[in-house]
Amino acid sequence: MEGIVYLYNEIKRVQNNSFPMKILVCISHVPDTTSKINFTDNNTKFDQNGVQYVINPNDEFGLTRALWFKEQQGASVHVITVGDAQCEPTLRKALAIGADEAIRVAVPATDGLVVAKALAQIVSEDDYDLIIAGRESLDYNGGMVPGMLAQLTGFAFVNTCIKLDIDHGKALAVREIDGGKETIEVALPLVIGGQKGLVEESDLRIPNMRGIMQARSKPLHVKELTPVASTATTLSYEKPAPKEAVTLVSGVDELIDLLHKEAKVL
Repeated sequence: MEGIVYLYNEIKRVQNNSFPMKILVCISHVPDTTSKINFTDNNTKFDQNGVQYVINPNDEFGLTRALWFKEQQGASVHVITVGDAQCEPTLRKALAIGADEAIRVAVPATDGLVVAKALAQIVSEDDYDLIIAGRESLDYNGGMVPGMLAQLTGFAFVNTCIKLDIDHGKALAVREIDGGKETIEVALPLVIGGQKGLVEESDLRIPNMRGIMQARSKPLHVKELTPVASTATTLSYEKPAPKEAVTLVSGVDELIDLLHKEAKVL
């Protein structure tokens, strides 16, 4: 069956006069939102004890779209993350979902610029046509890496991307803007900052047993780079303030009285 699917994709690719793209999907290794977050050393370090890690949701949308290009256009899909060996289970999950190869850049991910420079060095060593990153990660919500990566590589850049189609070396991308959406046509190579909407949530994939077994034999390369000096220093972390108690009112008259006397908005 796999041979038939591969042959079909190759015939379709030739008919479309397209080429097999090489796609790099940036994967962030982030805490699950259900994990309880704590800090140590006087709130200067993140406590990883008991924290479950997952693929960053925005990156998962991008990975799913990349796999669509793989199945429909014969693209090859590599996934990459920057960090220590603790990130490798997340990369293995991406391989189990369907990526072909994984790369871990063994550099501490201290800030967005460090990550972008590490990714740019890997990109410079290969001929990637499309780089898909999430517009921001779930942990720090910096939203910096895709744009800086595009600047460092000289690739075109589309952020907040919610739709992406590629044909004959050109991309048709739709991105969210204030008050609406914008459609852009751009030539490859391209970096996108993807988000929810790039694929439907129902299209997201869960690794099956066959994919998990195949992932064990897929390449996971560890790249040693000279660490880049961080330009940012974390001084401390702080949790959001607890929500105040809720006041229940029994009727409109009591609500008006509270808005007048306590909230002082009437």
